Amino acid sequence: MTGRRWYTPWLFLAPALLIAATFSIGPFANTAVLAFTNAKALGGGHFTGLANFIRMGQDDTFWLAMGNTALYVVVCVPLLVTLPLLLALLVQRQVPGIGFFRAVFYSPVVASMVVVGLVWTWLLQSDGLVNWVLQSLQVISGPLPFLTDAQLLLFSAMFVTVWKGLGYYMVVYLAALANVPAELHEAAALDGAGEVRRFWSITVPTIRSTMLLVGILSVIASAKVFAEIYVMSNGSGGPGGQSQSLVFRIRDVGLGLAGETGYASAMSLVLFICTVGFSIIFFRMSRER
Repeated sequence: MTGRRWYTPWLFLAPALLIAATFSIGPFANTAVLAFTNAKALGGGHFTGLANFIRMGQDDTFWLAMGNTALYVVVCVPLLVTLPLLLALLVQRQVPGIGFFRAVFYSPVVASMVVVGLVWTWLLQSDGLVNWVLQSLQVISGPLPFLTDAQLLLFSAMFVTVWKGLGYYMVVYLAALANVPAELHEAAALDGAGEVRRFWSITVPTIRSTMLLVGILSVIASAKVFAEIYVMSNGSGGPGGQSQSLVFRIRDVGLGLAGETGYASAMSLVLFICTVGFSIIFFRMSRER
């Protein structure tokens, strides 16, 4: 028997580390450096200290995008944490045909966000199916401007994000629910505990770590939203750009030959810090409970 060589684990890790360094760590470090320069798309730029961040504080469009992104996180994260759990509890039941409904709920996950966005754009147009149904049921007297009103467009994009994420997080919850000891539910039922009491006293504490994971993933996904707003606003960011997210704004600033790479990098760095901050807040809130 020969002894284990010290570098053997590193050989196994090397491909993954190389990919991470090339496509994640390296670009992040480059973005962090560019954030303190006035670099353009075609120029190297010079060190400008905190100038980009000072400019950011005076940029109304940046704060509009930041506010939309924060609203996106506040609305979408609670929905993406709770609704997939309820859906998982529903499809977990062993009833005939439940496999069909599992596949239906999961199907949006495999669809491209661009395709999903186009489908919902057609559905939410003034003469689309949603307005037609609401008018036919006499819920509204005229078509709702889902895609032409800044706030309605933003909430329509949130709906699409939540709708598409339901199936993915449902599968995560199904895996967690499978590990909840059935004997605990049986013992609690014998003691007279109802389904709601067993859910709060047994199920939720058991899957708390999974809920935390789903929450953090939802924060990250909501903070970097782009495709939904881009597709549903036809690339405009809503009327007057009032529905654009922070990623949308970064793309607008850094795009093209005249793109301000340094300023876009500074906004990217702020987005990263905010995403980490949201995740830490969610993590601490979950631990306190």
